[in-house]
Amino acid sequence: MPEPSEAGPVPTEITLHQKSRLMEIAFADGKTFRLPYEYLRVHSPSAEVRGHGPGQEVLQVGKSKVEIRSLEPVGSYAVQPAFSDGHSTGIYSWEYLYHLGENQERLWADYLARLESAGASRD
Repeated sequence: MPEPSEAGPVPTEITLHQKSRLMEIAFADGKTFRLPYEYLRVHSPSAEVRGHGPGQEVLQVGKSKVEIRSLEPVGSYAVQPAFSDGHSTGIYSWEYLYHLGENQERLWADYLARLESAGASRD
């Protein structure tokens, strides 16, 4: 793992828990987050999910059982997971993973509300 820097949060450890489908990520500031694979998948920073601008986001449905098949480092600033549904284009920077951890409750509630509004399902 890279050394902590002034540039932003740096993880000290990343563990994939396949049975519970959780990514556990510990940061140099002492914070640890347990991020469900489904949560990571539906909040992928890829253009496929986010679109190419405001209002172009694509609601992700049916991702409750998604798994992470592999996790590749991207330089010293990010990781790129390959999900079991074939999605593998999202590059998750340390800053983005920290943001997902810090805001998990709110972001998850927002996602569930968007699913409900669309009449869609996690399954």
